[in-house]
Amino acid sequence: MIKKSLVKAFHIIWKTVAGFVLLVGLYLLSAWILSSIHIDGEPGNAEVTLYLQTNGVHTDIIVPASNELINWNNYFPHKYNRNSDSTSKYLALGLGDKEFYLETPTWGDLTIPTAFNAAFGLGSGVLHATYYREIRVDEQCIAIQASKAQYKELIQYIQESLLLNSNGEYINIKTEALYGNSDAFYEAKWKYSMFHTCNTWVNNALQRAKLKACFWTPFDWGLFGVYE
Repeated sequence: MIKKSLVKAFHIIWKTVAGFVLLVGLYLLSAWILSSIHIDGEPGNAEVTLYLQTNGVHTDIIVPASNELINWNNYFPHKYNRNSDSTSKYLALGLGDKEFYLETPTWGDLTIPTAFNAAFGLGSGVLHATYYREIRVDEQCIAIQASKAQYKELIQYIQESLLLNSNGEYINIKTEALYGNSDAFYEAKWKYSMFHTCNTWVNNALQRAKLKACFWTPFDWGLFGVYE
């Protein structure tokens, strides 16, 4: 009787592990196939320089802090940064899971519940906004040329990604879990999940602006592969 119970338990465990491995494999295969399908952007004048920046996992899209189309300083006030310097020329924006961003400063702090909630979209989304004085182009940061019309579409996409308070302002998240002296977090409409990652958010932004993009990608290498 005990032997049969052990065999049955083994089969259940084996099927569970095999099913999990199969799902992970299908996810990775789908990501590879769909990331390899590139969508051509519409030709336009090189009027606005944008950047894609990765840390090897997470991608930010970097826009001018201010130009004739929009002054982001009015939407992401420097008063929420530790450094209130308003002379920065660039603004990096990236989507993330709220709990992951604010409670996981290092990979060593990552817990199974946090990873599970982030993977399956059970948490809240946040937009991380970081100001930079200079941008250096290298293997982890590439420049993209866009027309003013394309940038207008990107602006609208960014604005539609954020929640507003009763005064029509982006909702700043009060936290000490900042990454530096010039960044802040804001409540986002979009939830992070394994199907809608930070890289998916950026890829959707490029699609919205009619710039070159992947069909779908949850990983940064899909985005950078488009612009190699």
